Amino acid sequence: MKYAISDALIITKRQLMLLVRVPEVLIFSTIQPVMFVLLFRYVFGGSITSGQPGGYVQFLMPGIFVQTVAFTLAGTASGVAEDMTKGLIDRYRSLPIARSALVFGKTLGDSALNIVVLLVMGLAGFIVGWRPHSGFLKLLFAFIFLLAFGYSLSWIGIFVGLTARDARVVQNVSFLVTFPLTFLSNAFAPTTGMPRPLQYFAEWNPVSTMVAATRQLFGLTNKFGVTAGSYPSQHPMVMSLVYMVVVMAIFVPLSVRTYNNSAKKK
Repeated sequence: MKYAISDALIITKRQLMLLVRVPEVLIFSTIQPVMFVLLFRYVFGGSITSGQPGGYVQFLMPGIFVQTVAFTLAGTASGVAEDMTKGLIDRYRSLPIARSALVFGKTLGDSALNIVVLLVMGLAGFIVGWRPHSGFLKLLFAFIFLLAFGYSLSWIGIFVGLTARDARVVQNVSFLVTFPLTFLSNAFAPTTGMPRPLQYFAEWNPVSTMVAATRQLFGLTNKFGVTAGSYPSQHPMVMSLVYMVVVMAIFVPLSVRTYNNSAKKK
């Protein structure tokens, strides 16, 4: 177990060194979320009434934060598929390291990237008027909560990347999953205008529960977007934790087994 952890940290270090050697990855990973902040803040923000002091941006930023960490799924999946295409996975298999080190190291490395991205986004949000109303500890816990959510979704990305392998296919599959989840939610607009079946889908959507939980931790009291009165809308933090545990309980062993099985086929 001790060697598996140290091997995973070595793979994580390799992921972080890649950001130094290829800074474009870090640059474009931060530019896209900032563009979403500016787009929704100044293009759509004027047409949506939040009823909260400080305006729409107070509700927008939690949605942007959750959307960004949700896209970790796509980034992780594409990275694994690219490593498979370049033969790096085969090189890892030839090394005397734990079989699980690669998948754990990849997810930890992508989580470290999320720390930088969230900090840049927080600064961008502060510039355009976002002001969290909670104390420092709740603010810190909100960002830890976001990182945990992104980490859990990255395991889905590992599985998708190992299964589909081709980077183009992986990217398309990943966005087919993440885009409906982020936009059929309460992240950017109230769900009151949706048809009733979509309202219930949005209420039970993991992205919606994470957005609602993050808003609570940031000190927002107005339940922006809640329409169905379901359990997730009333207890978003509990449901978010449940979703994260369920996702990891399914995809951690599934990803490790898929990686090990693909090694045996070689």
